[in-house]
Amino acid sequence: MDKHVTLSPARFGAVLRYLVVGGLTTGLNVALFFTLTHLGVAWFWANLAAWWLSVAFAFVANKTVVFNSATTEPAAVLREALGFFALRGASLGVDTAILFVGLTLLRAAPMPVKLVDQVVVIVLNYAFSKRLFRR
Repeated sequence: MDKHVTLSPARFGAVLRYLVVGGLTTGLNVALFFTLTHLGVAWFWANLAAWWLSVAFAFVANKTVVFNSATTEPAAVLREALGFFALRGASLGVDTAILFVGLTLLRAAPMPVKLVDQVVVIVLNYAFSKRLFRR
């Protein structure tokens, strides 16, 4: 008997959309981090720049694609943006701590440290975003 398993976006909803957007956000963050560090920018500043740009992208994508937030009133959007950046700021602290331990204390290679770091950050960010963009 041949059984077909179908995975549809409707079945997995926000989690599947979050994984896609999170993958794009992570790719942007990692690409910016490595581009900047290869250009000679210190890891801390490269990470901060990558964080700002990827969080701006993530806010728009999470608001519209993942959580389908219908909020359009400027004050409400500003409140969401401030909350989003504040919560992502908490994950930036974890991000920076992991990079500091991995790169500075352990002197590990940047790519594996950044990838481990991003797994932790994705989990934290999903939990934070889910609370922020309640329908």
